[in-house]
Amino acid sequence: MSPRIAFLGTGAQGAGIGADLVNAGLDVTFIEQWPAHVDAMRTNGIEVRMPQQTVVTPLPAVLNLCDVATLRHTFDIVFLLVKAYDTRWACELIKPVLADDGLVVGLQNGMSIDDIAAVVGAERTIGAVIEMASNMWEPGVVNRQNSPATAWFTVGGVVPSAQARAHEVQALLSHAGAVEVSDDIRSSKWMKLIANAGELVPSAILNLPLAEAAALPGVHEFMVECGREAARATLADGCRLVPIFGMTAAEVAAADDYAGLLLGRVLSDYSFPDTLTTVLQDWRKGRRAEVREVNGLAADVLHANGQSAPANERTVELALRIESGELIAQPSNVELLLAPGAR
Repeated sequence: MSPRIAFLGTGAQGAGIGADLVNAGLDVTFIEQWPAHVDAMRTNGIEVRMPQQTVVTPLPAVLNLCDVATLRHTFDIVFLLVKAYDTRWACELIKPVLADDGLVVGLQNGMSIDDIAAVVGAERTIGAVIEMASNMWEPGVVNRQNSPATAWFTVGGVVPSAQARAHEVQALLSHAGAVEVSDDIRSSKWMKLIANAGELVPSAILNLPLAEAAALPGVHEFMVECGREAARATLADGCRLVPIFGMTAAEVAAADDYAGLLLGRVLSDYSFPDTLTTVLQDWRKGRRAEVREVNGLAADVLHANGQSAPANERTVELALRIESGELIAQPSNVELLLAPGAR
């Protein structure tokens, strides 16, 4: 029997992936917090615009967050795509309707697997890494730059009992892209954080598409340094450098080199000239972004282990000034980003 699936958080990434599973004939419920988006999806389905085609998918079940309390059935698999800082309350919301042997799959940035496990139990927690570029600026419409042919995922359990079921999640996500099973999902998620530390926030501070920001003098080097610090944080956290994005073990380099390789792979394979990182998308919508959960985490881990993280510290400092309204995200911030002592 087909599992009963929920997507909790159906913004650009969640709606695009969820639509792939609906089109595969699976039993999928969308759960979303943006009222206008809920209304649009209920009325028109979800429209996913990709480089080669546009697909409009009617949706059988679209719920607002407040509707979860009215459910009388449980879900076997819940894909979680809320912001990393929203993980705990989202897991508490869905926990009463998660089957006793159900799984929560964190398709998120940052190291949200510990927050998921703290709420639903490690035996019901699957971590995941996702690499695809999408955005959403109007209700009911996803602009997806990576089709299923080029999207990439890896999944893995945080404890052996969950790991034994990772193949179930792999089979479901295979409708949305290439999916690998990681034998060390914590390390795999750190690898994504290494890439994210260099790309997400630094380019947003400059209010530029990722590729345009990376092309500015000195910025690519700064991005790589953020990643290098995150790689050192990975090792300090007791994890290891592992291949992601379809790379092989032979391509894994030393900590100071691997960050540049990962950033290069993101720029060449998973972004377009106009790609805006999720942080810049959030800021343009007036929303708080995952600053502390990415660059802040790398800096915190290094500090806890007696090491410094000047590039990530500078990134967090400027980002929080932008979020407080003290500073405006703009290209001229490159002088602040690259100021002496930042690298």
